[in-house]
Amino acid sequence: MGFVSSLLWAFWYILPAYVANASPVLVGGGRPIDGGRHWRDGRRVFGDGKTWRGLIGGVSLGTLTGLLQYFITPGFYGALKTALMLAFLLSFGALLGDLVGSFFKRRANLPRGAPAIGLDQLGFLIAALALAYPVKTLDSGQIIFLLVVSPFVHWGANYFAYRMGWKSVPW
Repeated sequence: MGFVSSLLWAFWYILPAYVANASPVLVGGGRPIDGGRHWRDGRRVFGDGKTWRGLIGGVSLGTLTGLLQYFITPGFYGALKTALMLAFLLSFGALLGDLVGSFFKRRANLPRGAPAIGLDQLGFLIAALALAYPVKTLDSGQIIFLLVVSPFVHWGANYFAYRMGWKSVPW
């Protein structure tokens, strides 16, 4: 596999995580995952921005993305069962990483929507890669590539969502 095609496959691999991470802006809302509970420091566990509808919707849309990818490039994922498991783990991992980031942002007393450079752009990616690792992983060069470009993809997607009126802040 050539260098450029290797980088394109890295994007293809991580696409369910990207979709899952971006989807709650469109499908979220409703009951917060933390149920309004506070941590021992008196601050919310995750906050109002992390909802069950966003989690379930994001994981569902990310997994659906992986299913569509399977039918477009079945050889990349192997069996359908493997493709679904990988897409689910990438999607769930992305949103789990985002939840962890939200937890730490609340501990740092950052308000909802406040940026946390690095944590916002890479937490979802690292968790997605970690959860998907037992099923299918990328080589180290592809992982480094995603670690470098994901912040820019994340910033671009957030700015687009802001311009569309889906987010109240551009980060």
